[in-house]
Amino acid sequence: MANSKLIVIEGPQGAGKTTVTDYIRHSLKYTNLYRLCGTSDSSPSGLQKAKDMYVDLLDYVEKLENKSINLLFDRTFFTEEIYSRLKFKQYDFSPVYEELVEKFNSLDFDIYYITLYLEDTNLFTNRLARDGKAVPEYAKFTIESSVKQQEQYLKMADEISSKYSNIKVFKVSNDTDEQTLKSKIRSILEF
Repeated sequence: MANSKLIVIEGPQGAGKTTVTDYIRHSLKYTNLYRLCGTSDSSPSGLQKAKDMYVDLLDYVEKLENKSINLLFDRTFFTEEIYSRLKFKQYDFSPVYEELVEKFNSLDFDIYYITLYLEDTNLFTNRLARDGKAVPEYAKFTIESSVKQQEQYLKMADEISSKYSNIKVFKVSNDTDEQTLKSKIRSILEF
């Protein structure tokens, strides 16, 4: 295996992905951060767009194998699958997802899949307020939506852990203070 890390941070809206990915990016040397939000086309024609985008992404990642650089993703095709499962999309992404995760598992990186979640789902109330900033209508999520997303992300983490031996899967509660969270992340990624 390569020494380079491929790190994916997933989780529902409000779980703290931006905070964690920013911390990793600035703390783990030679790390590139990518923030993906998928395609906004949730119609059936969006399926091909999403497939093309993520196949191209994994081809790009494969080209970076053994380049002594860490790749950090704030969301990837795992989110597309979660949104499909929750019927936010008008298509079934599962067949594409299965192909993508197989390829992801075969990449020559130390692969980490980290799902952030909140044990106390009441914390979503403040987190989704985005610190008082105005949130555009398209970016608004409800507490109920985040809780449903969280349930699916935790289930997905278990699925990945049981099926893919090359992917190190971690479920990290982000109910704690920032220093405790940073310590957990450092311990997982060994930096």
